Amino acid sequence: MIAIMDYGVGNLFSVEKAFLFLGADAMITNDAEVLRRADKIVLPGVGAFGDCMNNLRASGMIPVLEERVRAGVPLLGICVGLQILFEGSDESPEAEGLGFFRGRVRKIRADGLKIPHMGWNSIEAKQRAQMDLFAGLPENPFVYFVHSYHAVPEDAGIVTATADYGERLTAAVAKGNICATQFHPEKSGDVGLKIIKNFVDGGDAA
Repeated sequence: MIAIMDYGVGNLFSVEKAFLFLGADAMITNDAEVLRRADKIVLPGVGAFGDCMNNLRASGMIPVLEERVRAGVPLLGICVGLQILFEGSDESPEAEGLGFFRGRVRKIRADGLKIPHMGWNSIEAKQRAQMDLFAGLPENPFVYFVHSYHAVPEDAGIVTATADYGERLTAAVAKGNICATQFHPEKSGDVGLKIIKNFVDGGDAA
């Protein structure tokens, strides 16, 4: 069973709909015990970094999430769900992230371009990760973004995809059993469905 975490943020039903369309056993939950039984976990997120972290802490699910990640359960972060995997964000300097990855979320520097970075953009998949979200996709596929900030990891080796928008943006990261996309796979058409399917079909990271 794939648990889609409900902590009061995110377009949960479109995420759930994409998983169910692929025939996955997925459910939206705010129950820590359901999370504890899940085979895989999805961490969505939209809005401000600080609001997401405040809601997540209030949900009481962080200890179970940390426990499951330590146990090797595959985790997929989406949009701000990627950002809160890091230590903090310039958007909400007072808020501490989950700290699964070292690094910080920074404002996009795109002189002359509109912020937020919104709409379709192509991504360049980098080195293949243990859980390869981009297997079977064409080169430089287009996906759907809505964000004003992007993660800047201390370890550039965890970046698995980038996008160009005034600067090179982190579009996806992965390490071990954790992977995440800054873009919205559930809004990215057939490419997004393939990315979700790769997560559904992928086994535990080696």
